[in-house]
Amino acid sequence: MAETYAVRPVRGEEWREVRRLRLDALQDPVAPLAFLDTYEDAVARPDAYWRERTERAAEGSGTACQFVAVAPDGRWVGSVTALVERRGADVPFGEAPESDQTHLVGVYVRPEVRGTGLAPRLLASAVRWSWTLRDPVVARARLYVHERNGRAAALYRRVGFEPTGRTLPVRGDAGAVEVEYAVARPAGVPGVCVGDPGPLGA
Repeated sequence: MAETYAVRPVRGEEWREVRRLRLDALQDPVAPLAFLDTYEDAVARPDAYWRERTERAAEGSGTACQFVAVAPDGRWVGSVTALVERRGADVPFGEAPESDQTHLVGVYVRPEVRGTGLAPRLLASAVRWSWTLRDPVVARARLYVHERNGRAAALYRRVGFEPTGRTLPVRGDAGAVEVEYAVARPAGVPGVCVGDPGPLGA
């Protein structure tokens, strides 16, 4: 059951764990559809890269937050990162935002915990963190999914994300596209939603 796993932000000193989980994710059979990175590139990066990457998305950074799912025995079994994107700013991937938003990346859960409800918990944690931001106050959370990654698309739809109609070409995969999915900030006072916002609302 997903409830047996703790979901929390990473801490700055946990770069070794961040590295290990990322390398495992990049060896997953679906990695070519799910990630822009490769195992060969990632495994060659120095420790300094992983320290900086972890610190940028550690608890309290304000510009990004990586959430991890931790098993009772301490093993990391899943992760997602929310990146803050400012309106009109250049972004590493996707179109320049029309409003302040977050971008969810690096969604991964280990095969043995898939189907337990853990992936929705991770996504909910990242989106709820997005709604707590005050500078900026974000209007939506978005992510991209490869058009052939049907399992991921079904997950995102199930938890409240919807395709926006925007697509981007996939580098190195002629004719393929990444589809943008988004969920809008719920109406009402921040943290208190009007009506039934679904699992990502509050």
